[in-house]
Amino acid sequence: MIIDDLINAPLQETWAALFSSLTYAKNFTGPVCFRHAILAPLGYETALFKGITQTVDCYGASAHDLRQNPNDHKTARLSEFGEMIRAAFGFPVDRHHIPKPDSGHNILFVRREDYLAHPRHDGTVESRLSNEQEVFNSINSWASNHSECRLNVVNGLFAHMPMKEQVRAIEDASVIVGAHGAGLTHIVSATPKTVILEILSSDYRRAHFQLIAQWKGLEHHAIFLSGTYARTPRVIDKLSNILKGLGC
Repeated sequence: MIIDDLINAPLQETWAALFSSLTYAKNFTGPVCFRHAILAPLGYETALFKGITQTVDCYGASAHDLRQNPNDHKTARLSEFGEMIRAAFGFPVDRHHIPKPDSGHNILFVRREDYLAHPRHDGTVESRLSNEQEVFNSINSWASNHSECRLNVVNGLFAHMPMKEQVRAIEDASVIVGAHGAGLTHIVSATPKTVILEILSSDYRRAHFQLIAQWKGLEHHAIFLSGTYARTPRVIDKLSNILKGLGC
């Protein structure tokens, strides 16, 4: 039984796929005696948030690797959860993303639309990356002229995509790029060897997705902005170095 008082409507599809046999406490109309219950801390009480100020000496690995080489400082839990998500939507669990020469590498740009901020921020419209479209266009132009490898830039408009398509885009990506935000949570479903490039504005220097990548065993890179504007040559330089590491 999952006890929680919040559920994001766009995630209903994911909830049904993953936990259709479980019930939210909010769906009960009267007193209930629970035989089994899971209490999930939210927001600032989670390990992801506390990990900002506390050292979490734990790194990700596959369950297969840990069975072969036990290590108390490594975990397969987050990787297994990602496999659970992929399996729930009918994707292969044990997939290792190895691009074929004729298909090239997918660079997934996770888009983050401006949104109305939480009331504690006076309800103002916030942007984590003020020139997001410019950055996307620059990556697209650079990729189309890349001579070493074929690069496919995927426009990750997650707010307008079914959850299954979001998961598919994540597992097909060699590199995932995006501003710090909820869309990057999907990296839990990324396959091994995926590289993460996170763009962080000056107001959101938080380690959430760095930790997810660490606990997944994924390579993580960050671009720290002085505000919300990203200089496109800097982004392209980072991407270029990442692609060289992938053999391009």
